[in-house]
Amino acid sequence: MNDKLSFSSYFVVGVMLFALFFGAGNLIFPAQLGQNAGTNIIPAVVGFLITGVGLPFLGILVMGFSGSRNLQELSGRIHPIYGVIFTSLLYLTIGPFFAAPRTGAVAYDIGFAPFVGKGFEQTGLIIFTLLFFAITLWFSLNPAKLVDRVGKILSPGIIILLLVLLVMVIVKPMGSIEAPQGAYTGNAFMKGFTEGYNTMDALASLVFGIIVINAIRSMGVNSTRGILGATAKSGFVAIAFLGIIYVGIAYLGATSTGRFGLFDTGGPVLGSAASYYFGMTGTVMLSIIILLACLTTSIGLMTACGEYFHTLFPKISYKVFVTFFTTVTFIIANFGLANIINYSIPVLMFLYPLAIVLMLLTFLSPLFNHSRVVYVSATFVTFLISIIDGIKTFCDLFKMEYPGWVADIISFYERFLPFYKEGLGWLLPVLIVILITGIIVRYQRYSEVHA
Repeated sequence: MNDKLSFSSYFVVGVMLFALFFGAGNLIFPAQLGQNAGTNIIPAVVGFLITGVGLPFLGILVMGFSGSRNLQELSGRIHPIYGVIFTSLLYLTIGPFFAAPRTGAVAYDIGFAPFVGKGFEQTGLIIFTLLFFAITLWFSLNPAKLVDRVGKILSPGIIILLLVLLVMVIVKPMGSIEAPQGAYTGNAFMKGFTEGYNTMDALASLVFGIIVINAIRSMGVNSTRGILGATAKSGFVAIAFLGIIYVGIAYLGATSTGRFGLFDTGGPVLGSAASYYFGMTGTVMLSIIILLACLTTSIGLMTACGEYFHTLFPKISYKVFVTFFTTVTFIIANFGLANIINYSIPVLMFLYPLAIVLMLLTFLSPLFNHSRVVYVSATFVTFLISIIDGIKTFCDLFKMEYPGWVADIISFYERFLPFYKEGLGWLLPVLIVILITGIIVRYQRYSEVHA
């Protein structure tokens, strides 16, 4: 048994992990952040990197540290039913409800929309997504090594193309950085922090972690310590690439505002930059690579969702699940990228705190003897706050009045919970609950041992 891998092995697994993470959101959100953050780009990017890079890295480590076979088993430490519900919600979020439709919408916005005449945008979107998700369905129903091979070629290709584009941005900026917009004029750090939720990579890391661990085991590493060390090194390779690309694309977005103005989403920012620096050739090259990258991501998400729900309901075939999920994804994709993003934000404000607390509990678990009481208490407190955050965010985005009971709870939270207005109202109560219940559990354990 060998508990140490060569650097090349870590690098290969790290690039594989980067390919798993890298999708539509990794391009559009840092570009949009850069445009809106303007001169406040540094604090905004720092906040974005914590949730867009730091949390996915933490999620990968959690799966290596926990020894769990999958996310359902890990979240089942709270309760088996909670494990099923939480895992199902997570798969639906990174699958047919939000992340998968986003792949088609982003591929259209960057790769196809520039060639569609004005007035035909919606028709173009329908035709494009119909073909896009028909191909997704075909490959998902007929898993083949072609997707893996394309992914292995695409990952280096995307990195190289983006690095060339980013070098051009540094050498010859498109314009000066403009004043910040909206929420970025105030606390740019916290706005960037919550924007990092949109990548959904922290949620996905709880699924991808098992893939990485299985790859490491296949290389001969089997001890818990060896797996954790190899996972950390491979994960660092992936997040290093992600971090560099995020910073570069955010800077690209910040320098594009003066020349192109503000876009509704980050999709057109990259297309406009590619056209500015490399003309039609650049636009076509970027379009092809983004199209293929989004397509492989879409196939991977549909396959993962189909496999998971087939294990939950074995009487329903994998093919039925994949067909159903792909159809739902196609319908949602035609609401357009801006709508998909807007509807996903409230869900992410609800799910992300639950995922972060699960990660935190997993690392602290040995200190409170893996007691379910601590898991349940901390998760329950998180739920009480994050569900209100989700409702509040939904009402704010769509300019709706809060229901009376929600308004009362929000008012209470704003008065008594530190950092609530910044989206972190759950943090201090959860830490206090973990501390109190952890001490009680350890005391009870001590009393039983010495009785």
